[in-house]
Amino acid sequence: MGIFTLERDDREGHAEYRGRIPAPGGVPGQESEAVDVLDRTRAVVDPAMRGAVGTLPEAMRRIAGYHFGWWEADGVPSAAGSAAGTGKAIRPALVLAATQAVGGRPAEAVRAAAAVELVHNFTLLHDDVIDRDQTRRHRPTAWKVFGTTEAILVGDAMHSLALRTLAEDGHPAAPAAVRRLADCVVELCAGQQSDCAFELRSDVSLAECLAMAEAKTGALLGCACAVGALYAGADESAASAMDAFGREIGLAFQLIDDLIGIWGDPSVTGKPVGADLAARKKSLPVVFALGSGTAGGAELAGLYALERPLTAEELLRAAAAVEAAGGRAWAQGESCERMAAAIDHLADAVPDPAAADDLLALAELVTRRTR
Repeated sequence: MGIFTLERDDREGHAEYRGRIPAPGGVPGQESEAVDVLDRTRAVVDPAMRGAVGTLPEAMRRIAGYHFGWWEADGVPSAAGSAAGTGKAIRPALVLAATQAVGGRPAEAVRAAAAVELVHNFTLLHDDVIDRDQTRRHRPTAWKVFGTTEAILVGDAMHSLALRTLAEDGHPAAPAAVRRLADCVVELCAGQQSDCAFELRSDVSLAECLAMAEAKTGALLGCACAVGALYAGADESAASAMDAFGREIGLAFQLIDDLIGIWGDPSVTGKPVGADLAARKKSLPVVFALGSGTAGGAELAGLYALERPLTAEELLRAAAAVEAAGGRAWAQGESCERMAAAIDHLADAVPDPAAADDLLALAELVTRRTR
């Protein structure tokens, strides 16, 4: 898929981080380190999430718990109610890792991490409805099981739970965190609106698509890092640097997500082959290909213009056209560039690289993931 590696000149530009940035080809232990970070995050954040969801009315609680993979549609505890059946927990992990990196105590930021993850899942519930996605995490999406109206309303309630979780936190940074998270949600909605609008346009530019990706994906990862820094007592300058770090990670994340949406393994992703192409999504590799002026780009444009569902053979042709037009290689290279930029911002906020080990492990995982 895509692998985050920094070129030699990039690594030498941050001597204080040399030896902690993966060399080309990666470090085998790096992924296991990130998995450990995510496991530790779930262990402390999951109880806070369950506590918040437990305050919902019973009918909404059942839908939310199903979405999180905690239980089946009938309320019976799910055998998949582990890491395999729930989310990756990257965003709450960033909150806690950022708190630690800036010198705070991650235990004090658990409620903030839960709030960020609640916001993320409210957007997933709504995204699945908007995109008419049939599956998530290897089983039917909440709206397919419970209905569109119910899924939307539970998403709305989850958004409120996130803000209440922060508002009721007694930490001194909580008010600033609430403001950041509220502003972030507005930006997320703007990004989603642009994404939907792009599906109706044939002239979407790469710059527009990158701006949409920053709003839709980068904003929440940036907010997670900034909130974590605030909970460590960081000043606005450090919080802004951490926000920029997270946004660059978010763009790298989206680039890889778009690659997975075209070439991901359904047995791993839980989604059909070429799901994004079937939906005519203007993903980043697709927009690059459409604007490439190549034969592959022209073929892709022709397939996207068809006023009927694409056949399995046409989906394969569309994927091949994106690759022939350079979309796949560009997205992989751009993800590396975004990660290099992220390290620039991280070095500004966290002078001691040892303190940033968990953040670096998570950043590495972003572009090694396959789902």
